[in-house]
Amino acid sequence: MKRVLLFFCLASVAFTAKSKDYVITDFGVSADSTKLNTVGIQKVIDKASVEGGGTIVVPKGVFLSGALFFKPHTKLRLMEGAVLKGSDNIAHYPLIPSRMEGKCLNYYAALINAYKVDSFSITGAGTINGNGAKFWSYFWAYRDSMKLLKKSATNLEVHRPRLLFIWGCNNVTISNTKLCNSGFWTTHLYQCNNVLIENCQIRSPFKPVKAPSTDGIDIDVCKKVTIRKCYISVNDDAVCVKGGKGPYAHKQPENGIVEDVLVEDCTFGESHGVLTLGSESVHARNITLRNCKVTSNTPLLRIKMRPDTYQVFENVTVDNVTGSCGSVIDLKPWKQFFNMEGSKEKPYGIIRNITLSNIKVKCTQFGEIAGNPLDKVSNFVLKNIEVTAKTPELKTKYPEVKAVNVMVNGAPLVMK
Repeated sequence: MKRVLLFFCLASVAFTAKSKDYVITDFGVSADSTKLNTVGIQKVIDKASVEGGGTIVVPKGVFLSGALFFKPHTKLRLMEGAVLKGSDNIAHYPLIPSRMEGKCLNYYAALINAYKVDSFSITGAGTINGNGAKFWSYFWAYRDSMKLLKKSATNLEVHRPRLLFIWGCNNVTISNTKLCNSGFWTTHLYQCNNVLIENCQIRSPFKPVKAPSTDGIDIDVCKKVTIRKCYISVNDDAVCVKGGKGPYAHKQPENGIVEDVLVEDCTFGESHGVLTLGSESVHARNITLRNCKVTSNTPLLRIKMRPDTYQVFENVTVDNVTGSCGSVIDLKPWKQFFNMEGSKEKPYGIIRNITLSNIKVKCTQFGEIAGNPLDKVSNFVLKNIEVTAKTPELKTKYPEVKAVNVMVNGAPLVMK
């Protein structure tokens, strides 16, 4: 009995130690919003990890920082009124092994980084502000300068940081937090399992300066991801399924499937697509968006078919959506940064078991389903949909697309 009691006592002590709060201002971190606090905050993270783990607490105030790297058994909590503000100097984000646009490469660290930190969490009612305006302005100026030279500009040519990059972590929670103004993608999950993002606000502006490529949530080679009760409005895709690109992507171990994703009870403002599969994706399965409201001028479901990548999109469901959008469905070829890498392969896509149902929206056009010439479509069903649209027809070349009780402007859907 004494041994049992001793075990429980030791377990209790261990639990308490790992649950300790580390308030950053208790360790000399300045509340001066103009002072760069990267080194001070990182020391607190490192101390918590060495001492067995704990929660890094950001109290009320504005704290300026460059890239922070969370360690095993550490978490982040932002109190009401707390703002963790990213530096707008790219020198404060080191160039390290990373993952961007479907490729593993060296890239700049995010503001918040977690690599193989199981049970990592970001909680609290505070804000992580990427302070991205300087990066956005640089991007547009660079793109315009390339246009004058009759050249195109890629996203990676203007160096800018993401807000969150969470890599190789299991049991991740992001809840009740505001994420805004990222320099690049806002939330990037790579090779993570069992993720919950709940009650968060994720925003980037369209004016006065557009915030380019500030995707809300990028799900990259992940399994079991739930996004619930969030508000997302960003200047790119709101929720985007990724996983690799290129003619060899489906064979490369760093790429892979995204499966078992649930998006529910969310509200979506403006974006480039509410739920997007692509533009770097080799396989997505069991993807569900349901019980959501939209107030945007962009596609509800967007599927980007890359002619340089073998792709499989299967078991995708969009159900019970109301509001306004640009189109109900947008499935088209996506040739941005097309690169066959010298291969003689002829990649194609497989789209099967797609259902859009119980949708009542106002939109600009019903949409289009038209992939690349070799793409294969089966069991694509539109069911119980009521739409008001300026362009009411659905453009599609696939007889496998079926419409059941789909009404547009009070009449049955016409497919052309």
